[in-house]
Amino acid sequence: MDLLSIVVPCYNEEESVELFLSEIQSILSDYNFEVIFVNDGSSDDTLNVIKDLADSNSNVKYLSFSRNFGKESAIYAGLSNANGDLVCIMDADLQHPPRLIPEMIESICAGEADVVAARRTSRKGESMLKSIFSRMFYKVFNRVSQITLVEGATDFRVMKKVVVDAVLELLEYNRFSKGLFQWVGFETKWIPYENVERVAGESGLSFSSL
Repeated sequence: MDLLSIVVPCYNEEESVELFLSEIQSILSDYNFEVIFVNDGSSDDTLNVIKDLADSNSNVKYLSFSRNFGKESAIYAGLSNANGDLVCIMDADLQHPPRLIPEMIESICAGEADVVAARRTSRKGESMLKSIFSRMFYKVFNRVSQITLVEGATDFRVMKKVVVDAVLELLEYNRFSKGLFQWVGFETKWIPYENVERVAGESGLSFSSL
């Protein structure tokens, strides 16, 4: 592996991005990586914090939207600008544990899969209502769809560049990345983990928007 690109959608994450980068630098100190922060029209100071991080770290880049277009658009923009042989998607709030990344990379390099993705085995810290609706979503989706979504699947994953290229070729306007990753059909290995609460700030996604 020559380069790992880490795509990080950000919406009002001014309190999290520095903590996120510090954790990534600590865990991936032996790896060649770039971090691509995608500022999704944040209304707080996220963009300025990211700019400062990019100024002081040569392997940190950023994109910034003119307004909030949503996480799916941020993921697409980040993937479109990733240069790595392997590409990782993860959230800035450290709910996706960076400690899993070396295991993900090793599995791909060992030929076990083309994609190694994380799935939550618990919803500790979430409201009961949100947990119930989440489980219902997976059940309904898997009944009506020709693909099967693994319950607890997250966007947190490491992929070969060929997988990223296949996803980017799809021209859907209203994208659902977890479904598209399954639809392109590459071999996927799932790594279970316990839900982790946000390191700082509050989620920008309300129950109604989800």
